[in-house]
Amino acid sequence: MPLLRASQIHYQVGSQILLDDAELQLKRGERVCLLGRNGAGKSTLLSIIEGSLAADSGEVWRRPEITIARMEQALPAVEEGVTVFDAVAGGLAELGELLRRYHALVVREGAAVGELEQLQHEIEARDGWRFQQRIESILSRLQLDGERQLAQLSGGWLRRVSLARALVREPDLLLLDEPTNHLDVESIEWLENQLLDFSGCLLFISHDRALIERLATRIVELDRGQLISHETNYRDFLERREHQLAVEAEHNAKFDKRLAEEERWIRQGIKARRTRNEGRVRALKQMRQERAERRQRQGNASMSVNVGQASGKLVAELEGVNYAVGGQRLVKELSLIVSRGDRIGLVGPNGIGKTTLLRLLLGELEADSGHIKRGTRLQVAYFDQMRNRLDEEQTVVDIVGQGRQSISINGRDRHIVSYLADFLFSPERARSQFRVLSGGERARVQLACLFSQPANILVLDEPTNDLDIETLELLEELLLGFDGTVLLVSHDRAFLDSVVTSCLLFEGGGVINEYVGGYSDIAGQRAPRAAQAAAAEPKKSEAAPARPSRERQKLSYKLQRELEQLPAAIETLEQQVAAVQAEVGDAGFYERDHEAVATTLERLAQLQQQLEQHIERWVELSDQ
Repeated sequence: MPLLRASQIHYQVGSQILLDDAELQLKRGERVCLLGRNGAGKSTLLSIIEGSLAADSGEVWRRPEITIARMEQALPAVEEGVTVFDAVAGGLAELGELLRRYHALVVREGAAVGELEQLQHEIEARDGWRFQQRIESILSRLQLDGERQLAQLSGGWLRRVSLARALVREPDLLLLDEPTNHLDVESIEWLENQLLDFSGCLLFISHDRALIERLATRIVELDRGQLISHETNYRDFLERREHQLAVEAEHNAKFDKRLAEEERWIRQGIKARRTRNEGRVRALKQMRQERAERRQRQGNASMSVNVGQASGKLVAELEGVNYAVGGQRLVKELSLIVSRGDRIGLVGPNGIGKTTLLRLLLGELEADSGHIKRGTRLQVAYFDQMRNRLDEEQTVVDIVGQGRQSISINGRDRHIVSYLADFLFSPERARSQFRVLSGGERARVQLACLFSQPANILVLDEPTNDLDIETLELLEELLLGFDGTVLLVSHDRAFLDSVVTSCLLFEGGGVINEYVGGYSDIAGQRAPRAAQAAAAEPKKSEAAPARPSRERQKLSYKLQRELEQLPAAIETLEQQVAAVQAEVGDAGFYERDHEAVATTLERLAQLQQQLEQHIERWVELSDQ
């Protein structure tokens, strides 16, 4: 029996039809990803399913006594004095308010006994203590401190509060709208694990392709008002969609050719009118109507970078650079060379210093110690700076054109409206004020501003937020074809894997290490690097008489033998890991049988885990 069934749902905003007799059915245990272009109506559909918005027509059947919870795309409002416990309890409506008041009285010294007793009676009458335990259990599971003020939390922790508020209701159906916004990579991976453990039905909107690949058991595409269900994973969905679009384009081409032939026939003049078949005329009218009602798929953006003059071969060289703020070390003894053409991803938790390093590289900050040499002829276009200076009351044309009617892109003059059409803005939308734009449209305005500047260095700080998948893929292609240097801060793992040539991983305490390749290449390099560091440690201790070696005499014979054998075992495991990684990296690897691919990936994960365990054991025995 399904949890929910939506039938013939129609919803229209002005002349735009978002849902056109759409159909959807959801079952317990499914994890359904809702995909579609920005502005297609995905969030609208979630609101209709939730019941907070009524469709123009159609029916939504919900199983009796179903519980639906929604985690909003926007972060929860931060009010002064509101604690994490208060916000999570708010997910339980009136009962949550009783529990919030009781909790506040309990933690407050000198609370009135009479008021406590009255609240206890009311909570008991509603079987509320069970919900109190549920709140505390979820706070513990999500590692949230109930007494922390919301105003003290970062965006990532506020996202956890939103999830806790939704989960506390123990929903049968959980709705998530862009759940990875404001989260760093570590938090995204944590969220994935939480959602994999969710036993109800999950319907989520996301542009994070790595998250979709791992979570989704079914893909539902919202395309021109229709919901198309694909009982498959994300990778197979992409192949099916390309095939369907090709078939649709071929069908439309044949239809248009036949329509043109019929239009020529009807206009042949007197002779044709005398002999024409009235049934054929009626068929032509029907074809005209069908062609008029055909809903065109929204086009793809066609962005291009306004390339500046080539920079010098050296962009920046750092030697032993240190930088701290308020006693917190953000950069520690960093040595790094950035050359023309490098595409470098900066990866790490929020607030760890990624933007600080960008500012050091570009000369906006000076290091506390160490040396930074910067290259010549640097023309920098900075994505994040533009977010802060866009005027909500200005039109898109005014923001991008800055008073100009045309702009020069790679030596070619373009009318500003024509240029904005490349970013999917119609002439009417291009003259709209910035404040009325959707999140995806705002992101495209920022990209239009960025790419209108002559540049040989692109600095992109979280450029993927609010972009739909098609625009993300186009941005990837653009950056791959860019001859200059790219410095990219992103938590989008698939985007990093596609674009960057190396990653700078912020590992805490100011330690920043460089890894070749994308985000998924980091794990395979960290273990061997740790093993090499561990293997080098004994040589250092032998060369340093100040470090006493007598401590190792405490090891038993068995442990001493284990310690001696570990370096060879670590080296063997490193070789095995490298061999399997080479196999996985082969161009035809993922074309093999699915079971064979899964077996190989599982073996790689086991080998990497064994390697980490051996290294940890070596460190443990070495320190005794």
